[in-house]
Amino acid sequence: MNHPHAHTHAKKSNTLRLVAWEVTRRCNLSCKHCRAVAEDHPYDNELDTKASFKLLDEIRTTGQPIIILTGGEPLLRDDIFDIASYGTKIGLRMVMAPNGTLITKKNAKKMKESGIKRISVSLDGSTPQIHDNFRGLDKAFEGSLRGIEIAKEAGIEFQINTTITKTNLDEIPKILKLAEKLGAVAHHIFLLVPTGRGKYIVDSAIDAKQYEETLNWFYNQREKTTLQLKATCAPHYYRILRQRAKEDGKKVTFETHGLDAVTRGCLAGTGFCFVSHVGRVQTCGFLDVDCGDVTKQPFNEIWENSEVFKKLRDFSNLEGKCGICEFTKVCGGCRARAYEATGSYLDEEPLCSYQPHKT
Repeated sequence: MNHPHAHTHAKKSNTLRLVAWEVTRRCNLSCKHCRAVAEDHPYDNELDTKASFKLLDEIRTTGQPIIILTGGEPLLRDDIFDIASYGTKIGLRMVMAPNGTLITKKNAKKMKESGIKRISVSLDGSTPQIHDNFRGLDKAFEGSLRGIEIAKEAGIEFQINTTITKTNLDEIPKILKLAEKLGAVAHHIFLLVPTGRGKYIVDSAIDAKQYEETLNWFYNQREKTTLQLKATCAPHYYRILRQRAKEDGKKVTFETHGLDAVTRGCLAGTGFCFVSHVGRVQTCGFLDVDCGDVTKQPFNEIWENSEVFKKLRDFSNLEGKCGICEFTKVCGGCRARAYEATGSYLDEEPLCSYQPHKT
């Protein structure tokens, strides 16, 4: 059956590649760095099934982005597989970000049947002690590994996500090894953005020098692992990719499958956006600036016309050293960290040690 909107596409300059949709804020963990400060109780005014289908229809009019069903814990929604199935049916690529602890044989089978292409499970330590401390729950590590095994048996590919702070910096090589051993298809590292509970562990955010070293180490792993490697909330990685590739006399190539639809650093408002549990649209989950509300206006109109998105799509609006940097088009700096540091999402990225050569 042809979807009625299948042939209407957004202008190519702002092709929507990824939508992270917080289908619920409810969660069974209380992670130290949680953007949403999620807790284990029902939240008011979350989009119901009907509103969820409507949102997916509106997203579909922009093209065929990847939809990340995230939370909170997406498996705590009773209708999550109805939502996933509907998205699959209308031609969207559905993936899910559960924490792993609630995956059972029964819901893994439903995941597969509803067309979930991949799941991402977070591991922030290579041992139970480190991961459980980060996640605020005993046996979270054990639960996540059990969930991964069940998903694997059901034939669902999975990736490991890791949020990096000072406390687990030396764990990253060990987590990569563990991801390989588990049979993951990818390892994505996330640089902490100090919002929500993350604000209170800002002293454990890594400084610009360590950041640069970590991203260079990550680049070095490309040749040594079969996993797809991606750095998220770390736009500088895309500068480093080009600098290092140039040094090595290599061409930079990007894989754009699964959850890897990334061709530049910060995609906020240009190829990516976030929809909250109550339907607020933001450039990303960490940048708490309202760009519209899907309960009041169609999603596709917000994506095309939001003033915030329009400002971010014109890189000449960036200020400070990001505004004069020769890597603006490939990096762009983290808009959420700029906002947290200065109150302006157009300001320079505070966690960058690079000095632009442009004057």
